[in-house]
Amino acid sequence: MSYKIRSIRADEWPAAKALRLVALQDPVAPIAFLETYDNALAHPDSFWQERAKGSCDGATGAQQIIAEGPDGEWVGTLTVLIEEAGTTDWAGFPVERRQGHIVGVFVRPEYRGIGLTEVLFDAGLEWAWAQRAERVRLIVHEDNGRAQRLYRKVGFVPTGVTVPLAQAGGESELEFALEREAG
Repeated sequence: MSYKIRSIRADEWPAAKALRLVALQDPVAPIAFLETYDNALAHPDSFWQERAKGSCDGATGAQQIIAEGPDGEWVGTLTVLIEEAGTTDWAGFPVERRQGHIVGVFVRPEYRGIGLTEVLFDAGLEWAWAQRAERVRLIVHEDNGRAQRLYRKVGFVPTGVTVPLAQAGGESELEFALEREAG
């Protein structure tokens, strides 16, 4: 089977919404995503339209990349956000240099283990480097061992930065990063 790896188009917001809702029903969703299914379902269509417009092909601040099956079904996704030096990130930490931040990583369970996640990461990193990111990072829940193993496999390493989760008393997320290669 062949899969097409590409950025979404703004008019594909219904498919982006549908895949997000599937992701939020995954058994690890409570520790993998900072959003619940019910909250996402309550968003108006305008939310999904703006989200797709801001992360579609040609956007420079974010990019949502999908794996599309031969039948057109979206089977996986990740999004890369660009964080500017001198700003503050979502957790209140200062951003010291221009970087990519990978979020929303998801592959439908029946398509896991065939290399799609790795190919999505390759595309996300390629886009981030083209946006002049100096490094790319991601945040992963301390208890999400499966994701941590995958992130290490694609080259990310723990930085030692821990992000406490205010809404989950005592739980934390860990930052992993990949530095841009010189050259």
